[in-house]
Amino acid sequence: MFEQVEVLLVEHADLQEQLADPELHADQARAKKVNRRYAELSKIKAAYEAWQQLGDDLEAARELAKEDSAFADELPTLEEGLAEAQERVRRLLIPRDPDDARDVILEIKGGEGGAESALFAADLLRMYTYYAESKGWKTEILERDESDLGGFKNVQVAIKGNASDPSQGVWAHLKFEGGVHRVQRVPVTETQGRIHTSTTGVLVFPEVDEPEEIEINQNDLKIDVFRSSGPGGQSVNTTDSAVRITHLPTGIVVSMQNEKSQIQNREAAMRVLRARLLAVQQEEAEAAASAHRKSQIRTMDRSERIRTYNFPENRIADHRTGYKAYNLDQVMNGALGPVIDSCIHADEEARLADLGN
Repeated sequence: MFEQVEVLLVEHADLQEQLADPELHADQARAKKVNRRYAELSKIKAAYEAWQQLGDDLEAARELAKEDSAFADELPTLEEGLAEAQERVRRLLIPRDPDDARDVILEIKGGEGGAESALFAADLLRMYTYYAESKGWKTEILERDESDLGGFKNVQVAIKGNASDPSQGVWAHLKFEGGVHRVQRVPVTETQGRIHTSTTGVLVFPEVDEPEEIEINQNDLKIDVFRSSGPGGQSVNTTDSAVRITHLPTGIVVSMQNEKSQIQNREAAMRVLRARLLAVQQEEAEAAASAHRKSQIRTMDRSERIRTYNFPENRIADHRTGYKAYNLDQVMNGALGPVIDSCIHADEEARLADLGN
């Protein structure tokens, strides 16, 4: 089962030599990738060595138990520890999503429910912002289209992590958030206290590390500039600073008006465009590898209802994993970890089952 570990240990030693070479660090993009892979393999190496050590300890204890019965009392604990160490190595050997260490661009869009959907979009943004803060991540609003009541018809936020370990990357955690989020509560506009059901869509894209990673032909872009406007059509800017970029081959359209500078809005739009083009490449790759795709909790079906937030019952429920808890108030304040962990665990279980077939 662990034959591949030896190959990975050789790769780990090679990466260690590369990291000691000053020339590597002259290329920051390459150094970043090497660091990520080294961190991933270091966890496997440490877990594998711990498993081997426990195996040696158990073997020694069994030999000593033949002469001294006191050592026999240690055997159950050592056997249990060895089984746990073996399971840890096995899980670490699950092929990782190569994008796990990436930062993300998260987009929240109003759906069914009009004003209430827009208000819930603002609540979701707050939830993700607080969750990011709890992880030590940084957030940056790239674009927002506010509603009259203070919600968001659409808001895009970049979330940047700080860990070299891919398993702690932003994408590793937030890639499961894409889909339709359903909210059940009494809207602020409801005068008779009736519970309404609304939906809000969330899209998550892994962010491109370097612009050169995604090749974009400038001839494939149609760029329009226009005047920014706010809620109700009021003018936000008196110059044509807003930017709309259309990628002609794919039809992807990105608009930005959050900044007062046309240059800044164009840079932000290109940043989002690269992330969306990377997502398109992923969709094509996953469609071509259907067996691998079946092992994912994350889905590219953006119309799938993935979660329900029931405020009257203070209940949060994830429909993909069966997770349910009655601490919605805490979740909306950023305590999203257990919900996301349920997705990570379900994905790992599916990948393990896929490896066994």
